[in-house]
Amino acid sequence: MTSQMKLHLMLLLVAAVMTVMEAQQFTFSSPTPTPMTQQTLQQVAATLQLYVDPLPQMPIVYGFSTEGGNPVSTNLTIGMYPTNWKFHRDLPVTPVFVYGTSAETATFPGPTIIARHGVPLYVKWENHLPDLHVLPTDNTISVANSTMGGVPTVVHLHGSVHPPQSDGSAFAWFTRDYKEVGPKWTQTTYMYPNIQPAGNLWYHDHALGLTRVNLLAGLLGAYIIEKPDVDDPMDLPSGEDDDLHLIIADRSFNTDGTLYMNSTGNVPSIHPQWQPEYFGEVITVNGKAWPFLNVARRRYRFRILNASNARYLNLSLSNGLPFYVIGSDASYLAAPVETQTILLSPAELADVVIDFSNSTTPCAEILNSAPYPYPTGSATTGTLLSKVMIFHINDTKVFDNSTIPDKEVNYANVTMPEPSTTTRYIVMYEYTTQSGGVTHLYINGLRLEDPVTETPKAGATELWHVVNLTPDNHPLHVHLGMMQAINVTEIVGYQQFFDCMTQLNDAIKCNVTDHAIGKTLPIPEYEKTWKNVVKIEPHYMTSVVVAFKIVDTNQSYPFDSTAEPGYVYHCHILDHEDNAMIRPLKLLS
Repeated sequence: MTSQMKLHLMLLLVAAVMTVMEAQQFTFSSPTPTPMTQQTLQQVAATLQLYVDPLPQMPIVYGFSTEGGNPVSTNLTIGMYPTNWKFHRDLPVTPVFVYGTSAETATFPGPTIIARHGVPLYVKWENHLPDLHVLPTDNTISVANSTMGGVPTVVHLHGSVHPPQSDGSAFAWFTRDYKEVGPKWTQTTYMYPNIQPAGNLWYHDHALGLTRVNLLAGLLGAYIIEKPDVDDPMDLPSGEDDDLHLIIADRSFNTDGTLYMNSTGNVPSIHPQWQPEYFGEVITVNGKAWPFLNVARRRYRFRILNASNARYLNLSLSNGLPFYVIGSDASYLAAPVETQTILLSPAELADVVIDFSNSTTPCAEILNSAPYPYPTGSATTGTLLSKVMIFHINDTKVFDNSTIPDKEVNYANVTMPEPSTTTRYIVMYEYTTQSGGVTHLYINGLRLEDPVTETPKAGATELWHVVNLTPDNHPLHVHLGMMQAINVTEIVGYQQFFDCMTQLNDAIKCNVTDHAIGKTLPIPEYEKTWKNVVKIEPHYMTSVVVAFKIVDTNQSYPFDSTAEPGYVYHCHILDHEDNAMIRPLKLLS
């Protein structure tokens, strides 16, 4: 460890002690639970019989109304409510925080919002949560800390093109009935223009330092932008029985059915509760542990979201049927891609068709083979974590007028950037103690609170070279921007480059172009479109085209994207984002 890193760690220790002293004055966190061993958590998971609960679908809420047969703008009110949720037939009910149009209709995940392209939607987000959280939190990281009781929350519509005031800034949090608000809070109602290409988004909490616990508690839901002129000609499977969401999230449960989250940090002398990744022992889909779905011998469309805090998913079907990927994140592909496996990082979406008419078996499991942490952690093969859900396939073939189209959209492919394109180096760091315990993670050696350094122009396209100096893969998410990875190149002479970056924190001065010359990794064909999350390989430089405009029309935004409070970009492993792999992003005119 260099002297500079030791000094940084000493300063962090001092700051942590001061924060703990301040936090002792008040905390909204629930009492510290009795610590559970991983063995006990695995034993609880093992008591849950596989495939006994049917796959539920979330309530649908339409984000538009009709007048004279035409879609028009509407207003919704969606609240955050405490409720009890039944994750499995044999598990006691679980206290959760969830979204809904009322306390009675709130679900885990929240209602699926279906919006119409070009029709603005106005959503008033309300907080009806209690004074205490259902999970332990950590006041030694940068955190939204209420002083009058209540759970701070704020909503981010992931993948959406919208004004900064509606982005869900981490500093725009609010508690129950807006009793207390963060320094960037300005309004109760958010406006979503729905002007981007048709596709799949999702909404979730984004409160400062609480994202990992608020999502773990259940604050997440799906959002679709429909565009009939684009959607309908493809004749994809449609309707409430044939077009379904699969929202996958891992959770651990205590013996009494409550959600488990660690109460002790991996370096408790610095962060009493925070740990670098949360991995649950149970795989849930749409709020049920290892569910089943009865399907006919026909095509189905599945919009698959990995809503886990930190777990990657490498999905396949046990009977060898392929996935036909038609979209990735919030965009269609240029043409469907047939693949046996799909790798999804946290927050990543895959829009797929599965044709069960060709099955040679009466059932098919969705399997997961991704190690954790990804890519070099513990294996899932042979464990409960290798199973996601099962399809029971009816014997008789049925009429099916849906198709897998030959072509989709003409805006999916990226244009290689010109030499004059603004280029940035984005570097991911992990900081550890001398014994190897992770204390925090930064981008470019800076915190969220540090001055903004990324200031793209509205309407511009930039080239970001993202260098990963950590052992983990990181899902990069840029608010407002749409992204495509174009090159993934190994860093050679890694230790020399790492040592230089530790000292100088400057990729150019450390001659990154002399080191990013190793082997290259292919970009998966099913990711070749405009995305909201790009996976950043460890010890590689991933070159990413980032467009700050509407990609299908090549137009700039019809709102002031330069306004306060601006945007952010971050790692979407939520434990990393909370501490503190997140940076401000400020657009210029």
